[in-house]
Parts: sequence; structure tokens; C-alpha cells
Amino acid sequence: MEGTNPVNKKLAAALSGGAVLVLSVSLSGCSSDDGNKKLDDWAKTLCGQIQPQLAKSTKANQQIVATAADGKPADIQKADAAAFQDLSDADKAIAAALTKAGAPPVDNGATLQQNAVKELNTASAAYAALVKQVKALDTGDQQKFADGLAKVSDGLDAINKSGSGAVEKLQQGDVGKALAKQPGCKVPTSSASPSASATKS
Repeated sequence: MEGTNPVNKKLAAALSGGAVLVLSVSLSGCSSDDGNKKLDDWAKTLCGQIQPQLAKSTKANQQIVATAADGKPADIQKADAAAFQDLSDADKAIAAALTKAGAPPVDNGATLQQNAVKELNTASAAYAALVKQVKALDTGDQQKFADGLAKVSDGLDAINKSGSGAVEKLQQGDVGKALAKQPGCKVPTSSASPSASATKS
């Protein structure tokens, strides 16, 4: 698979660059003894709802990276389409949970919440578009598949770069500290095989 391997690695690199916007929740901030009960309760509510989505996103990341390493075109197509769909669904569900949780009780909380929801929904739609793009790839022609996969990788790169940083901003300051204390916002990482790390977008 000499034709597709470099592209596969590019795809994996693009993904590990922080495709899942909300994964940095578990790494941001540090716990503080000076708790704000209202903020802690808000974080607990949100993190309790999004934990399954964070796990789904992490699994999707790992699936793409693992398959991209040495997969056959048909296998890569199937794995990537399923993973991008999971990423789309997860971001959409996290946006819905954030909407339901309401604005965090901090200065500018409503703006932080609304901007993060918008960014997550935009990413969800972009991942959904990648699903269609991957399914349309020609797996019967190695060169065409490699060229098509390169465009998918570029699309993934664009998602990483197009964000306004709204999700990242939500995870800073007191809100970030409150989220970091919640077990539900901690994302399990795998030490087996290369995997996408939970990095900020």
C-alpha cells in the first residue's frame, strides 16, 4: 500500500491534531479547593451527560488512526465513515447537552456557552460532510483512493483550524477548573497502539 500509506499517516496526524473539540476538557485547568457550588453543580450536570460522547469520540479517533496505519482501502473507507459519523453524532450530542445545561454561572457565561454550542454544531456538520466524502471514494483504484483520502485529510485539517476557539475558551478559568474536577469529563486514554491524544483544538 505504498500509494496510500503516506496519506494514511497524514490523516492520522490531522486527527491527532485535535479533531474532537471537547476532549481537552479533561486536561484543562486544575482542581481547586475554593469551589463555587453553583458552578460545580453546573459542571457535574454537563459532564454527567457528555461522558458517553467523550468515550465515543475517543474510540472513533483511535479507530481511524489504527486503520490508517496499514488498512486496505475498503477497510479504511468503512472505518473512517463510521468514525466520522460517531464524531459528528458526539459533537451534536455534546452541543445539545451544553444547551440543556444552560449557561455556566460566571461572567459572560451565556456568551461562552452559545459560542461553544455553535462551534460544536459546525464541527458536527463538517464531520457529517466527511462521511459522504469518504463513502464516495473509489476503493478499486489505489491511486484515486489515495488522492481522495488526501482531500478527506485536508477536510479534517480544516475542521481543526476553522474553530474559533470557543470550546477552548469555555474550558478556561473557573469553568475549566470546575469541569476538570468532574469524573464525567475525564477521557480514558489508550496506551496501546498509536492513538489520537486528547488535545485542544
